[in-house]
Amino acid sequence: MDNSGISLDLMRTFVRIVERGTLSAVARDLGIGQSSVTRHLRELEEALGAPLLSRTTRRMALTEEGSRFYARSTQILQLVERAAEEVRDRRGTASGTVRISCTAALGVLHISRIIFEFQDMYPGIDVELSLTDERIDLVREGADIALRLGPVAESSVKLRTLGQSERILVAAPAYLRARGIPTSPEALADHEGVRMINIAGSERLQLLDPDGIEHSIPFGGRLRIDHGLVAREALIAGRGFAPAHRWLVDDLLTNGTLEALLPDHHIRPVPLSLLIVPDRADIRRVRLLIDFLADKILTIPGIRRRASWA
Repeated sequence: MDNSGISLDLMRTFVRIVERGTLSAVARDLGIGQSSVTRHLRELEEALGAPLLSRTTRRMALTEEGSRFYARSTQILQLVERAAEEVRDRRGTASGTVRISCTAALGVLHISRIIFEFQDMYPGIDVELSLTDERIDLVREGADIALRLGPVAESSVKLRTLGQSERILVAAPAYLRARGIPTSPEALADHEGVRMINIAGSERLQLLDPDGIEHSIPFGGRLRIDHGLVAREALIAGRGFAPAHRWLVDDLLTNGTLEALLPDHHIRPVPLSLLIVPDRADIRRVRLLIDFLADKILTIPGIRRRASWA
């Protein structure tokens, strides 16, 4: 075995292949050709004198040697990362890349501006902001942290609850003039809804009246979508009513583009959480962004404080 042929770059490529699952995904991440990724893997296997992955036309799987080498490689790369961080800390600088995943509408309307402000404060830190409403595997996708709305079931990540996102019923004035203003939860059943199909239980509305009694109302309509920004546009266009996060429509309520319905009734808020890959939590640049987000997130309209560590 030729240990001189085992470099940190080859180890990083191998770890990314295991975490991403495909050579093409790693090539996109690293900004190189897929042939280069294949060559890196081949050079590493030749230096080790053993195959690390068993490859077929459909899938890749770790060999026994590959599984052991992956575990050791992640430990080594983490040690190198932390050693570099200690040097940077002594110099008083923060640099490197932080990768964050965020639900799309929240990212476009609010989180992007927070990231801009963060980078103005820490010009040495690069940020990769990935916007998706899918519940991604943070390790597989190479993310350090993720902002999530709704319940979180992952047990392999560190969870920080940042707050609760307030929701309200809204519709455009033109729609209400045409269809009438509902005066009770039951009246909503006769109205056209704009429903998010990627949210569990969205086929019914759960409303609390002033006496704390919960009303469960069928919620349907001709338009069913899976993106918050499209819901926003549909509401503006008068396509119906919907329960919306306040951060999604606060500006539209302020300028009169939308109106609140049944203001004395309430929809249960949704938790807003920060998911952190445990191995990344102690890296200074990641920690700086975590703390910055935790502070600035409460400036977003409709986000109420309720923070705890789990």
